Amino acid sequence: MATDTSPGSRVVVVGAGPVGLFLAGELRLGGADVVVLERLRTPTTESRASTLHARTAELFDCRGLLDALGDPPREPRGHFGGVPMDLTVPGPYAGQWKVPQTRTEELLQDWARALGADVRRGWEVTGLVQSDAHVELTVAAPDGERRLRAAYVVACDGEDSTVRALTGAAFPGSPAGRELLRADIAGIDIPNRRFERREHGLAIAAKMPGGTTRVMVHAFGRPARPRTGPPAFTEVVDVWRHVTGEDLGAGRPVWLNAFGDANQQLEQYRHGRVLFAGDAAHRQMPSGGQALNLGLQDAANLGWKLAAVARGRAPEALLDTYHDERHAVGRRVLANIRAQAQLLLGGPEVEPASALLAELIEAGPTRDHLAAMITGLDIRYPVGGGTHPLLGARLPLGTLPTPDGPVGVAEALRDGRGLLLVADSARAELRWLGKIWADRVTPVAVRAGADAPLHGAEGLLVRPDGHVAWAGADPWAATAAIRHWFGRPDPGL
Repeated sequence: MATDTSPGSRVVVVGAGPVGLFLAGELRLGGADVVVLERLRTPTTESRASTLHARTAELFDCRGLLDALGDPPREPRGHFGGVPMDLTVPGPYAGQWKVPQTRTEELLQDWARALGADVRRGWEVTGLVQSDAHVELTVAAPDGERRLRAAYVVACDGEDSTVRALTGAAFPGSPAGRELLRADIAGIDIPNRRFERREHGLAIAAKMPGGTTRVMVHAFGRPARPRTGPPAFTEVVDVWRHVTGEDLGAGRPVWLNAFGDANQQLEQYRHGRVLFAGDAAHRQMPSGGQALNLGLQDAANLGWKLAAVARGRAPEALLDTYHDERHAVGRRVLANIRAQAQLLLGGPEVEPASALLAELIEAGPTRDHLAAMITGLDIRYPVGGGTHPLLGARLPLGTLPTPDGPVGVAEALRDGRGLLLVADSARAELRWLGKIWADRVTPVAVRAGADAPLHGAEGLLVRPDGHVAWAGADPWAATAAIRHWFGRPDPGL
């Protein structure tokens, strides 16, 4: 059995779903060698998740990925636990983008490969051993068993993660107690239904492009079934008839699926040289598309940090900030999904709570709070360093007025580097920092008198994921922040 030794900066990503492929591209932007291992020989044709939220759209814009999506449908309205609500939020990408997961995966695979990621299909991880210096994977490859060595491994292999099982990582929480049956069916003609609560259960139906109809159904009081595969079509037909009185039996099932209200999260997102992202790190009901977006935003947070550490540009302690930041975000998302599951799958006893929530949403402030939470635009990381209104939050995707003309924030972040935005009237010591770290941070002079983008600060340090890591005027504080997030400067500069 051959052992494939690696360059010191190699990162192996396990799983070529949207999260693993987005992470692979982010790692390549940071200069790491990347191999993606996927057990499936060909991309899946199943389109489980079809919603991209505003923050994810912003991240895709910051990597130049939106044009390739064309002009997908955008829905201004979403829901919280089945209660309709407007998802319009400040920013260029309000609402929900409806993009089939198959298209998202295709886009991200093309991008990652164009950046140099090595995507290997038909490679299934069967063993894992890590030491202080590397991780060694045993893999069932198309040409036989192989060993693959890497500096770091990231598990993006889904809610039934093989890597998680091999590491024995603690995964506390609640297993699924209730479930929704889901099916894409051709040859049926039934009314569209949006979270229709009937006497015996919940029914959802939506006509899709191509002539199929997606249905989802839950019978109140019906527990989740132990499953090793998708439900039978007859099961979907029987439960749908019980809830709605309609017969789907004459239709042709295109895709069948069941998902439950499991709510679990790893205690630690980092286990030495093995890290976890997406559903491998947290299992939740995919309510309103939050699961996919949570995972993609995990990748955006981790990619630039892991690339810097793998290349020796930053200390390993930087990886601990991935757990600190994303575990807290994941915990909050799982809490809101757990609340939604109670409203969606509960019987008549939840009707008063749903009615009250509908009133609160109409009142305004509650809607604003929930919309920002669902879309990911309210995320603020605990970066420390002051009370500036943007500190820890994402920098809005506006235009920066520079002496050479306007520069878009998204365009400035395209290469996956950090930004040091400095007012051109600031002290020379602050402007000089951009030259010292020029190999990993792009300096941008912001025209004097146009202080809105800096919100009163003389300088902002923006991480590659778009979040503000420092704001102020003190060059010493700025130096400490740059060193913390981007490591020591190259002595040759």
